[in-house]
Order: sequence, then C-alpha cells, then structure tokens
Amino acid sequence: MTVGDSLNSALRAIIANKLRSILTMLGVVIGVGSVIAMIGIGEGTKSKAIENLAVMGSNMITIVPDWRRGGQSSGIGNAGRLSDDDVRAIKKNVPTVELISGAVRSNDRVKFGSQSTQTSIYGVEPQMAVIRNAVKLHQGKWFTAEDNTLLERKAVLGWMVYDNLFGGENAIGATIKIKNQNFEVVGVISYKGGSGFMNPDDQIYIPLRTAQERLMGKTYLDMISVQVKNGDILVYTQGAIEDTLYATRKNAAGEALFRVFNQGEMIEQIEQQTALLSYLLAGIASVSLLVGGIGIMNIMLVSVTERTREIGLRKAIGAKRHTIMSQFLFESIVMCLVGGSIGILLGSLGVKFVAGAMKVPPIVSMQSVIVAFVFSAMVGLFFGLYPAMRASALQPIEALRHE
Repeated sequence: MTVGDSLNSALRAIIANKLRSILTMLGVVIGVGSVIAMIGIGEGTKSKAIENLAVMGSNMITIVPDWRRGGQSSGIGNAGRLSDDDVRAIKKNVPTVELISGAVRSNDRVKFGSQSTQTSIYGVEPQMAVIRNAVKLHQGKWFTAEDNTLLERKAVLGWMVYDNLFGGENAIGATIKIKNQNFEVVGVISYKGGSGFMNPDDQIYIPLRTAQERLMGKTYLDMISVQVKNGDILVYTQGAIEDTLYATRKNAAGEALFRVFNQGEMIEQIEQQTALLSYLLAGIASVSLLVGGIGIMNIMLVSVTERTREIGLRKAIGAKRHTIMSQFLFESIVMCLVGGSIGILLGSLGVKFVAGAMKVPPIVSMQSVIVAFVFSAMVGLFFGLYPAMRASALQPIEALRHE
C-alpha cells in the first residue's frame, strides 16, 4: 500500500463521518484562528506606534525631569526641574545639536463659539515646528520668535482640534478661548495621521513665554526637545547632553535628576513591549490549539475502536503494521491541516475586523501563516501518534473477534 493509498483511505474515512470530523476540527480552527488574530493585532499595534513616533519628528532627542529622584518631596527644590538655563547650556556645549526648544504642557478645554474640545496645550519656541515635523500647514503660518518675546496670544492648531472647532472652515484670524483667555489662530497643521497618547493631531501650540507667564504660571520647563544634525551621531549627542546636564542636575547621591531618550530607544522600547504582548496573547491562544489537539486524539481513539474489525481484516490479508499506522496518522494530520487552513482564513478576517475598529493597520505576515500551518501539522502528528500506534499494534485474530 503506497502513501497515496493511505492518504485516500484517510480522506474517505473523514468524508464518511463529516459531522464528527467538522466538530473535531473545530478546536484546531479556533486555536489557529486565535493565534493568527493575536499576532496580527500585535503587529498592527506596533506598526501604528512606530508610525506615530516617526510623524513626530526625525533625529529627535527628548529630555524630561526624573521625578523618581527629583520630586519636590525629595527636598532638592528646583534642581529636579528643567529650565531655560539647561537649554542655553546645551546650545553652548553640544555643537551637534541642530535645533532645540523648551516646552511646557497642560491639558485644557478649548472653545470657539458653541464648539469646544479637550486637548493638549504646548508652549514652545517656533523652531519646534521643524523638530516635531509640523512645518506643513493646511492654513496660515507658525508664530514667530518675536511673538514669543512679546508674549503674544497666538495659536497653531493640530488637525483634529481644527476639525472639531471649525469643521473644515477657515480658522485663520479666528479667536479661540483657552482658560478664558483669547488666542488668535494663526496656523493649522496639516493632517498627520496620529492616534493615542500624544497624538500630534490633537494638540495646540502657543508661544513658550506666553504659556509660562500668561497661561500656566510655570517658571520651569516640562521637557526639552532637540533635533540632531545627523542620525549617525544621535547616540554621541545624547551622551554629550547627559554630560552637560549632569554638571548641575544631580542629587546628593550623584544620581542624575533627568532622563534623556533618543528616537531609536523609543522605537526599540515599543518593539520590545509589543513583542512581549504578542507572545503573551499567542501563548493564551495556543491553549485553544492544545485543547483542539486533545480533541483530535480522543476522536481518533474512538475511530480505532469502531474500526477494529476493519483493521483486523486488513492485517489478515497482508497489510503491514506501518501501513495501518500511516493511515491513521494521515487522517489525524489531514484533519488538523484542514482545520488550520480554515483557522488561518478566519483569523485573517478577524485581524481585518479588529484592526479596523482599533484604527491600526491589519498585518498578517507570511511568517505567522507558515508557522501556524506547520504547527497544525505538528499537532496532528503528535496527537494522532498514540491512536495510530495502538491501531497498528492490534493482533489480526483478536481484532476480528472484536464486537
């Protein structure tokens, strides 16, 4: 009996018990579909997070206070806060810095006429437009350095804020209210396609000094953003900035009171976190696949019992042990592969549906499809091996006596 004969025999047995075969494959379908969906959603989330980071700027370094070591409760006062002096020190000591801007931030409700929206307000210097890759404007222009010096109340809107307040109409020259103060809209940033926390479309930029002295009452900076001249010297520039700030921003134990991130580190962190999340979700989904495999073994054992006389008859007319074994193994593997294929299809549709709801790109990689398909075959082989061995070990005379 050839391999083809064993395969045909396995297919006939599956088709002869359609309903039982379909119910048996259901566990594999759910398991493989869940694995494909979880990995696909994880990959889409990672892609969207990296895309959001990229639209915020290139060759960028961000400096923030380390509140774990420098909070007001630590008794070190303003040493734990960033200030304009830090910006000046970096400009002076780190020549590889192309552009730099301090920033303060708050979250407030902004009103125009009867419309209002909750958004993030950033006080920045005008060069932040280049650092944050926000130079392309839908309407108007950015405020100037002179506006910052004169504490002018001018605002540049992110796309989402503009759309919520003005609904696509002209916004230039209009007056919006932030904390009951009037601000003139001078520009609208083109749509950038961000989402989630720090969505660049859901922000308003106003002059830094205006924000500090007229709106937020802050004498310090919440962060400093830097654009480096070349991406190849990003790490070197980060080190030079850390050396510069460490001279004045450290506690009594010699610990730095600030944290410096470059864009490469942020992307690496996102990739690590999403990879861990994907593995966790895929591991949970794999439990369904394991249960499906146990179901396959159970049904195969029942099949061996039901077909004991058939096995005895085939052995009596000369069928070899390995032929009986391969027949039942093929039956188990084919059921798992068919179930795995259906699971891949349903999982891909699930990725598309969930990704659409989460507004992330649907990603089903060929690698995950191949792994799922091969894993299905392995499940069929592993859980079909014991029933196949049991069938092949039956003695012809005893099998023919079986009722």
